[in-house]
Amino acid sequence: MKFTTRTALSAVATVLAHPLRALFTPKPTYTLTAPTLQPRGRFDILADLGDDAQLDTSPTVQEIIAGMSMPRALVAATVRADANTDPKAMIAQLQNAHNEFKATIESNLGAKADDAAVKAKLETINATLNTLETALNDHAAKLAAASLNGGTNVAPSDPEYTNAFASFMRAGGREEEFKLAAEQKKGPRAAMSEGVPADGGLLTPVEWDRTISGRLKLITPMRAESTVITISKAGFTKLFTDRGVGSGWVGETAARPATATPQFTALAFGLGQLYANAAASQDVLDDAEIDLESWLTGEIDTEFSRQEGIAFVAGDGTNKPYGFLNYATGGSAAARHPWGAIEVLTSGDAAKFTTDKVIDAVYKLPAIYTPNAKFFTNRSSLGAIRKLKDGQGNYIWQPTFVAGQPSTLAGYPVVDMPDMPNAAAGNNAMAFGDMRETYLVIDRIGFRVLRDPYTNKPYISFYCTKRVGGGVKNPDAMKVIQIGA
Repeated sequence: MKFTTRTALSAVATVLAHPLRALFTPKPTYTLTAPTLQPRGRFDILADLGDDAQLDTSPTVQEIIAGMSMPRALVAATVRADANTDPKAMIAQLQNAHNEFKATIESNLGAKADDAAVKAKLETINATLNTLETALNDHAAKLAAASLNGGTNVAPSDPEYTNAFASFMRAGGREEEFKLAAEQKKGPRAAMSEGVPADGGLLTPVEWDRTISGRLKLITPMRAESTVITISKAGFTKLFTDRGVGSGWVGETAARPATATPQFTALAFGLGQLYANAAASQDVLDDAEIDLESWLTGEIDTEFSRQEGIAFVAGDGTNKPYGFLNYATGGSAAARHPWGAIEVLTSGDAAKFTTDKVIDAVYKLPAIYTPNAKFFTNRSSLGAIRKLKDGQGNYIWQPTFVAGQPSTLAGYPVVDMPDMPNAAAGNNAMAFGDMRETYLVIDRIGFRVLRDPYTNKPYISFYCTKRVGGGVKNPDAMKVIQIGA
């Protein structure tokens, strides 16, 4: 059969229109020899054999065919699994990293505390553990998103295949014309070019990303861990009682003297106000390819979340909420609550945590609060805590092997709070308890935007505000671990 453009188009149409037929229809087998193939192209061979042919070739023939150019759409595609996204592989890597971490500590128990090589290795393994935990959680989030949004059957873009297919359709499948086209590309071109705007450069605009990547802002998840209420007044006051009601035992005819009556105490929770006053010209708002107004207000909302997280942890109450650490013994708000301050446990060792105080914190917390209790510390402190052991030589920190679940310390979840102090002498570097029972977040008015085109013409001002308060409602539900001086 002589190869023609019509034959080539017919072959391509058959593959595109009848992929299942191509897979399941029995095809005759042809045995080809190297001399038959060498002077000719792959498309010529397919055309000679017909649409229903299969090639049964010798190794030499296979080598020749493999070296010929063929559009990738005519070859079955395979999906490659990336080991880095396999949850089983990630869990295995996490287990191996944890075992290596323990082995490193065990093998260097007699080394000097300031051994730089040991410290560097432990920091590297710590970073690996953090990366694997984050990857495992990200994988769980992607699975959840896939179950909601479904998958996609859109094939990835393949510029090489697209160009080859376009060249084939233009040249009609003749190798001579392919070679001629290649030679023409090497030679002189027309006077028009992209390099000079007037000679054609204006016709080739550059594609640019219409999304904006923002730098990471670490936000303490206090709002997610606390009790949140919304009020409609200028402030919020909560009543507390000492449960001081009295009782006693009496005989049948004995007198009944008066017993103690409980007292009430009020505690006021003040509100603070966050604000931002960004500006942009009306022209840039009108002409921007992205929704600049929505992007700007979203950035301000993220900044408000960061600021309130800092205040909920360590705020001093001046135009902002009191942070829960300031309610601890020795803090500026230690005397505010009618039930007293949050109890502080000192580690007993300068500049580091001790296993004893971690265990003490667990058992000093009343049992009623332990079902929802968690440890709260920052990632730097967590790296030091991973080295702690109990009396039997077991590490009290354990990694999680379940996607979406936190690692545990002494059997309780650990929450990463970036705004907690680092593990240094005198710092309240860790807390343990039921944060939802301990801390109260009060929203007066949520995120609000006032668009002001008049005050600062020709700019449009975006005056954003948020009124929020907070404070400790139950100091008995939390314990704080302080690093010894």
